[in-house]
Amino acid sequence: MNPIEDAQISPAIAAARAAFSGWSLMPLESRIEFLRALESHYRSEKESIAQAISAETSKPLWESRQEADAMAAKIPISIEARAQRCAEQSRSLPDAVGHTRFRPHGVLAVLGPFNMPGHLPNGHIIPAILAGNTIVLKPSELTPKSGDIFTRAFAAAKFPPGVFNLVHGGKSTGAQLASHPQVDGILFTGSTAGGIALRRACTDHPEKILALEMGGNNPLIVYDPGDLAAAAYHIIQSAYITAGQRCSCARRLIVQRDQSDALLRQLVTMLRNIRIGLPGDDPVPFMGPVISAAAAEKLLAAQEDLIRGGGVTLVEMKRSSRHPALLSPGLIDVSAARNRTDAELFGPLLQLIRVDDFNAAIAEANRTAFGLSAGLISRNPDLYDQFQNQIRAGVLAWNRPLTGASSHLPFGGIGQSGNHRPGGSFAADYAAYPVASLESPIAKLPEKPLPGIVIT
Repeated sequence: MNPIEDAQISPAIAAARAAFSGWSLMPLESRIEFLRALESHYRSEKESIAQAISAETSKPLWESRQEADAMAAKIPISIEARAQRCAEQSRSLPDAVGHTRFRPHGVLAVLGPFNMPGHLPNGHIIPAILAGNTIVLKPSELTPKSGDIFTRAFAAAKFPPGVFNLVHGGKSTGAQLASHPQVDGILFTGSTAGGIALRRACTDHPEKILALEMGGNNPLIVYDPGDLAAAAYHIIQSAYITAGQRCSCARRLIVQRDQSDALLRQLVTMLRNIRIGLPGDDPVPFMGPVISAAAAEKLLAAQEDLIRGGGVTLVEMKRSSRHPALLSPGLIDVSAARNRTDAELFGPLLQLIRVDDFNAAIAEANRTAFGLSAGLISRNPDLYDQFQNQIRAGVLAWNRPLTGASSHLPFGGIGQSGNHRPGGSFAADYAAYPVASLESPIAKLPEKPLPGIVIT
């Protein structure tokens, strides 16, 4: 381990390990009281939390306020989810009582992303500490100040020392946390490349719980949509909210070849009128910058690659002179493109694909190694029935934005989008493990002993 990294990692893990016994043995209701105090802090400090998120990510304030609200809402949702999914169960058996109880893993490392640096780490942290685990958080190196939001919040709620701990660093710090012998699990939200690296770091540690929520090349099918303005609005919210920097954002728009012209005219008009800007702008923008100038450069290069490969520009993604990472939304028709790459382009760039019929739309949507989210905009319920039965994804939307997931439901994908450890309400499942026990109040001889045992 790098000595500089070890200087912060080892003390944080040691503090979490020291706190684990007392925290895990604390009655559940007592842990809930601490979480209620944390919820109160989140709600009372909503504006300062939102300001901090916007200052670091450059997201519009309206969106950061939504994120702060989601952080507070996660607490009652997690309490309800644990009661539903991890309640103690008992069953009378012929010669014993069978019990199923749930126990925490121990010290869990949470590795957070930059796009929602409050809400997404919080989505791991809350169910984990509710279950009795202690936490070491490493925020994204692109949004390190978000860690201060949690440090202040846990201090304000008067959590016992060591329940929450903060470290900083990049990929190597994450790998060191993942492979550390005193870390019992890793809860990760980020890129597929990052998730694969963490899995490799844990190759020799099958005992560690590993929950991976990764990216996607997410399809949105629009087929017989009805209201074209509503369809265009949902496309925009699906593809361009957070400047396209949500793992659930639509990356591929799939439309019926001979019925899409009116829809695309509506969409192009609305795209050209989207207001982009910085958090303090008035009037308020819909989109802010992507996370960095380097990210903007990669996206502009990806757009050029699409065009060189046969893509046709419907709306060009352009860099604003106001900020090196501020991009306008882009829409590229890649229907005739050669060798379309199955990749997550993490920004405001949407690829259009025209197909001849709905079966072809489903086949195109499933032409990906990812499987996070997928959506259908259609007024035909029979098409949705076919869609939800045949699509390969973990989060579906019908006549709703792909980005409108609910914490009351599971959230996670298949393929290269996850490892079957969905978050949302199902985070309770990876925050604790079940223990089965057969129990009798006294030991007694059976009426019919096993053959070959002589009882004297």
